[in-house]
Amino acid sequence: MVEITQQPIDPQAVVAKVASEEAGAVVTFDGVVRNHARGKRVTHLFYEGYSPMALKEMQRIREGTLKRWQGTKVAIVHRLGRLEIGESSVFIAVSSAHRSAAFEACRNVIDQLKSSVPIWKKEHYEDGETWIEGYSQESRPAHSQ
Repeated sequence: MVEITQQPIDPQAVVAKVASEEAGAVVTFDGVVRNHARGKRVTHLFYEGYSPMALKEMQRIREGTLKRWQGTKVAIVHRLGRLEIGESSVFIAVSSAHRSAAFEACRNVIDQLKSSVPIWKKEHYEDGETWIEGYSQESRPAHSQ
């Protein structure tokens, strides 16, 4: 229920992982590459990550979410590599018997993912590029700096 991929994310496949007859709500978060940031036109993004550690951290986040919001199901997929405008970089699906738990759990997953999973985003602009927020910039691999 956690995955890192180089391929485009299939939202329906992620939702199918959490769907059940007990679920009255399925909440999703689709992190999509936008065409602008920080007053500049973005041409594309590049995501890099340390997959073994990232998967371990994503699983920790998932397990903590399942424990805190009992009865939920959680699936998380993050993409690495070059992503074009409009493509999904991260997709999260949470199902629950009730909507409030699904919304809260989904928000919690993306907030934790952005702060603790070792995946780094580089924004490419018409006039340059820069590494962006997320997992500690100091912890990015030396070859990425």
